[in-house]
Amino acid sequence: MKNTANAKMKFLIAVMAIASFATTVCAQGTLAPQTGTMKGAVLKGRAPVNKQILRVKLPKAQEATLKNGLRVVVLENHRVPTFSMEMVVMSGGLSDPADMHGLAGVTAALLREGTAKHTSRELAEQLDTIGATVNANSGLSGFTTNITAAGLVENFDQVLDLFAEVIRTPKFPTDEVERYKSRTVSAQGQIRGQAAFLAQERLNQAIYGTHPASLVLPPAEGIKKIAPADLMRFHDENYVPNNAMLAIVGDVTLKEILPKLERAFGDWKSGAAPPTVIPAVPAQSAAKIYLINRPGSVQTVFQIGALGIERTDPDYAAMAVMNRILGGGGSSRLFLNIREDKSYAYSVGSNFSSSKYRGTFVASAPVRTDATEGALREFMNEFNRIRNEKVSANELDNAKRSIVGGFALSLENPGALLQNIITQKLYNMPANYWDTYPQKVEAITVDDVQRVAQKYIDLNHLQIVAVGDATKTRAVLAKFGTVEEYDAEGKPVRTASKTQ
Repeated sequence: MKNTANAKMKFLIAVMAIASFATTVCAQGTLAPQTGTMKGAVLKGRAPVNKQILRVKLPKAQEATLKNGLRVVVLENHRVPTFSMEMVVMSGGLSDPADMHGLAGVTAALLREGTAKHTSRELAEQLDTIGATVNANSGLSGFTTNITAAGLVENFDQVLDLFAEVIRTPKFPTDEVERYKSRTVSAQGQIRGQAAFLAQERLNQAIYGTHPASLVLPPAEGIKKIAPADLMRFHDENYVPNNAMLAIVGDVTLKEILPKLERAFGDWKSGAAPPTVIPAVPAQSAAKIYLINRPGSVQTVFQIGALGIERTDPDYAAMAVMNRILGGGGSSRLFLNIREDKSYAYSVGSNFSSSKYRGTFVASAPVRTDATEGALREFMNEFNRIRNEKVSANELDNAKRSIVGGFALSLENPGALLQNIITQKLYNMPANYWDTYPQKVEAITVDDVQRVAQKYIDLNHLQIVAVGDATKTRAVLAKFGTVEEYDAEGKPVRTASKTQ
C-alpha cells in the first residue's frame, strides 16, 4: 500500500513539476543563457501568443458555506486523480502581539508537531504511507495563515481527517516548542551571515520604518518569549471557521465532498477572532544610501527600492509590464546592460510586490567589488531612461506577450488556478477579474509604462542598500549621495555626505 501510493504520487508530482517549470519559464520571460553572451544581439523573437488567448474563459469555482461560517470553494479539475486544498485563516503576522513578533508563524509551523490524537512522528508516518503532504506557514507581515494538503483522490478521506486534526486540535507540546525555538534562534545567526539577507533587511527598514513589513526575521527576543500557552491562545482565538476559507482543486466535485467537509469541520465552533489591523505605511524619507560593511567581501550586493502599490491598485497591470521591460527576465534592460553588455554581475533584475498595504519595487544584483560604481551608475541610467523616455513599441509588445503567455500557460496548472481564486476572494476582486486580466495587460500603452515608472521609481525617495567591503566601496558610493554605514549586526558606524 505504502509503496504503491508513494509511487503514484511521485509520478504525478514529476509530471506537475515539469508543467510548473514550464510555467515559471514562460512567466519570467526568456531564460537567461547559462553560457555565452547576448552582447550585441537583437531580440527578434516573440512569445507565441495567439490573440485568441486574450478571450480566455476560466473554469468557474463552486462555493458553499457551512453553518459555522466556513466558506468552501471547489474548483474541479479531472485531468489527474489528485487534489490540493488550502485552509486560509484570515489572521497572520499582522495579528502578532507587539512584543511577540513571529507568534503566528510559530503557531503555523508547529501545527503538525503533535495533536490530540497523534504525535508528530505518527502524523508523519501516516502521511508518508499514503504519499500525502500537509504544511502550514504564516508570514511576518501577512494577513493570513495558510495550511495546505495534497494527495491522491483515492486517499481524500484519510488526508482530510489528518488535515482537520492538524488545524483543529494541535497540542503544541512543550518539548517540540522548545526545540523549534532553539533551532529558529540558532539559524538566525547563519542567516544574518548572508549578504542578500542583510541587504533585504536594511531596505525593508529604510522603506517601512516601524511598520510590520520592515521585519524580515522575527526578533530573537520575541521568539524566546513564546510559550505553549501563547500558541494555544493564538490558535483558539484565530483558528475559527468564520475566520477562514477552504479552497480545494482537483479530481473532486462539491456535491461529492461537501458531506465529507461537514463531517470534518461541521462541528468546529465559530468564534470572534480579533480583527486584523493593517497599519498605514509611513511617509517616505529622502533618498539615501546604506552601506553595510562586510570586510573582505569580493562582491557588493545591491538592493534598490521604494514603495510600490497595493494589490488592488489599478496600476497593477501597468507595473507588471513596466517591470518586465526594466528587469523582469533575460530580455530586460537591466539584464542586457549590467550583465550582458557590462559583465558586472551574473544575475540582475527587478520585481514588485503588493498586498493589502503598499508593497515595494526593488531592483537588485550582486556585483564584483570593482564594479560597484559602474553598476550603480547603470542602475540609475536605466531608472532615468524608463522614466524619461517612452519605451519602444517592440519592447512593449514583447513584454505584454510574455506576461499573457505566462498567464495562459499557468492555466494548465491546477495549483495556479486555485491561487488565482484565493487571490480574487482575499482582495474582493470582481468575479471576472482573471477572465479579463489578459485584456488589461494588452491595453497597457507606452504612456502607461512611463507614467508608472515616474510614479513608483521615485528617485527622490529611492533607498539604496549596498553590502560589501566598506574600505573599497565607501568613497565610490558617496559620489551618489549621503551614505549611512552599518556593521553586519545592524549597528550604525558613520554617516558621510555626498562627495562632489
